[in-house]
Amino acid sequence: MSIVSKRPPPERETPTPRVRDHEHVSRISTQTTLFALIAVALILYEIQWILPPFVFAALLAYITTPAIEWASARTRLPRVLFVLFAFSLFLLFAMLIGYLGIPPLAREMTHVFNDFEAIVRELAQRMIGSGKISLLGQPMDAEQLATTVDDGLRNWFAQTSVLATLGAVVFGTMFGLILTLVLLFYFLLSGPSMARGLLKLMPPLQRPLIMHIWTVLDPVLKRYFIGVLVVVAYAAAAAYVGLGLVLGIPHAVLLALLIGVLEMIPVIGPGAAAVIAGLVAIHSAAGIGAIVAYALYATALRISIDQLFGPLALRAAARLHPVLVIFCFLSGAFLFGIVGVIMAVPAALVVKITLALLYDEPIKEALAGK
Repeated sequence: MSIVSKRPPPERETPTPRVRDHEHVSRISTQTTLFALIAVALILYEIQWILPPFVFAALLAYITTPAIEWASARTRLPRVLFVLFAFSLFLLFAMLIGYLGIPPLAREMTHVFNDFEAIVRELAQRMIGSGKISLLGQPMDAEQLATTVDDGLRNWFAQTSVLATLGAVVFGTMFGLILTLVLLFYFLLSGPSMARGLLKLMPPLQRPLIMHIWTVLDPVLKRYFIGVLVVVAYAAAAAYVGLGLVLGIPHAVLLALLIGVLEMIPVIGPGAAAVIAGLVAIHSAAGIGAIVAYALYATALRISIDQLFGPLALRAAARLHPVLVIFCFLSGAFLFGIVGVIMAVPAALVVKITLALLYDEPIKEALAGK
């Protein structure tokens, strides 16, 4: 008689609950997060004057690196060849802007400074005609107003402190441009390895969480910055067509490049560009018709950017409430100047998406601004 051993029936396995993508990583405590954010903000605030070249070079490299990686993988050629090619394009573009922009700008500034009184007189006559306005409690006509403003400006420029400040600004600007190009080359060449080095500075237990957050942030930030560059290119091209080909305003190339660059600075930049181009248009206008034509053109350009082209180019980026955007712009400008204004929206996107991930909120709703 054979004895057959009976095995006990297999136990029913308890289904394992589904684990979300980022639940396997260690979470950062609220106290640690706040301490790290405050420490980083204080350090950046103390070194804000050296930030612009690093920020501009890093942004250009960040946008360009995916194209370099794609071309190197597609052609199987060394990555350094495409780095040199991309850097050569940026260098050529910078030299082109300098060649087309600096000589006309220097001539125009010299002309404006030498004929400042006549320019102010012409503007005042167009604004008040033969009447008078009250300035510092004294009634003045166009001639007296122009003389007073011209004397005040020349006396202000004659001060030693003002001349020293202007010289320092010019030297700092030239040095910053050269440093930006140097940093751009290094960021293009070794940007990925530098990013891996920064990750190693983080605590080992937090690295998976940081990498998960970055995988969500990376495409959003790239779409935003590329959209901004597309808007800048459109603004510069449309400005040249309107100012140079249609209205015939002098130095249209320089003004178009200036309008395109200022378009990167939200809120403040477009207004400053419109004022600068408007002053040049008024100075060169032959009559009231040309001034009205420029006003109509500036309005049409602003509407096309804000209501048509801008939303199309930036539609893939996460939406932020206008009140939050204005607060970020003002806070960034007050704390970090132009760098703070440019990085205001990206910083808000980083905070918004990071909190959505840490709080287990749906990412799609966070990106849609819900």
